[in-house]
Amino acid sequence: MTLSVRNAAAAAALGAALCAALSGCGGGGAASGAAGQARLGTPAAPPAASSPASPASSPTAAPPASPAVGHGPGKAPTLAPGPNGLTPVFERARQQTEKTVALTFDADMTADQGPRAAAGERFDNPGLISTLKTLNVPSTVFMTGRWAEEYPDQAKAIGTDPVFEVANHSYSHHAFTSPCYGLPALDSAAARADVDRAFAAFRKAGAVNTVPYFRFPGGCHDERALRALAGSGVTAVQWDVVSGDAFAKDPDAVAAQVLAGVRPGSVVVMHCTRSAAPVTEEAVRKIVPELRKRGYRFVKVSELVGT
Repeated sequence: MTLSVRNAAAAAALGAALCAALSGCGGGGAASGAAGQARLGTPAAPPAASSPASPASSPTAAPPASPAVGHGPGKAPTLAPGPNGLTPVFERARQQTEKTVALTFDADMTADQGPRAAAGERFDNPGLISTLKTLNVPSTVFMTGRWAEEYPDQAKAIGTDPVFEVANHSYSHHAFTSPCYGLPALDSAAARADVDRAFAAFRKAGAVNTVPYFRFPGGCHDERALRALAGSGVTAVQWDVVSGDAFAKDPDAVAAQVLAGVRPGSVVVMHCTRSAAPVTEEAVRKIVPELRKRGYRFVKVSELVGT
């Protein structure tokens, strides 16, 4: 799936902005076209090693290999492993005639941001969650384990509400390949442990509507990263529509970008972090009625996987 030039530029800006907010890196230098780098909104660029990440290589639904996530994953479809048993990657529904769309929200927080939260910075967005419930928009929240630890009551509320499903966005929001927008990188053993630690944080918080899906921080992945998670039973979930909500100040611009990009079967990436995405809720209030007017039905990622 290729994005327009505008969306590709927005993706790069999104990655650099989130990197600066979440890990303190600067300048966006990590967004260069180095081998193994997966840019936001598109699979990893140049190396042949990243080609197994294509969703076309793993179209068949299969049960997850590990039930460790909780009772939710047993009901959620996953994709069959890709070539050489690599973790499969889902980006958009293969069946692209039905007007369905999945809004996904990354609840980002790094392992070392406790002091910033203690000082009053808000990495949550309860108003957005309330709006999604009021508008009855089924959604998938890609949560970091650190976020669940910081906001356990909210993690439990989201993870027990049938409107939502909770997916894994790592524990630490560190990179699974390098370079990745300046994020510190994990080796293969640490990468698998990081994913497991996030699921454990969800269980501890009481989030039971968990699903066996994983989103790479920054969207960055390569063959090594896919191999590292191969035994975890997760399907990696990317997206085909970049909302541009990171640090945006104009909800109309965010809404316009989403509305211009959505196609049947699309996965939209947005954020559930007030400090990093302050206008997301207002944008959602514009996006939802317009897409419904166009005949779209909102679904969770679990309804799109395997279709």
